[in-house]
Amino acid sequence: QLSCLLKLLTLQGIPKDLDSYPQDLLLFLSPSDYAATGNCSQFFINIGKANVDVLPREAPQRQQLLLEALECLRIPGTQINKENAEILGRLVCDLGGEYIRSSGGSLLKDLSQCGSFLPEQEEAIRDVLSSGNTTFGPPAAWSAFTLSELGGLIPVLDPSILQQIPK
Repeated sequence: QLSCLLKLLTLQGIPKDLDSYPQDLLLFLSPSDYAATGNCSQFFINIGKANVDVLPREAPQRQQLLLEALECLRIPGTQINKENAEILGRLVCDLGGEYIRSSGGSLLKDLSQCGSFLPEQEEAIRDVLSSGNTTFGPPAAWSAFTLSELGGLIPVLDPSILQQIPK
């Protein structure tokens, strides 16, 4: 439905007030189409707020959005800082394990919003959390507040991490 709505909306060209439309609609638009109304960073800020789960994880459109976002933000390697993680928003849910490991704790807040993870992502999240090199510190120093902050990442924790958390 969103794809059809976008086609109708863009029959006369890309509207100048595209930012006022629902962000989920932008998932079906390419950044180059959006460029006429704003810059690519603004496009991906809006995409990051959209419900990317409207597109299946393996959908080519969703994978292409992530690739274009990384290119737009000029992220050359696999390390993503907090500022770029905020821009990517829900697109961080599609980042591979190598991005999660190289970025350390800067992705954890955004990753906690994801509904599910691939096994390689889960392993990378556990590696980052186990390292203790995050704002949360080592699992042995976690409190109930830390666990509430971890939110959506709790299902990823394995027994080796859980056993270190003080009762």
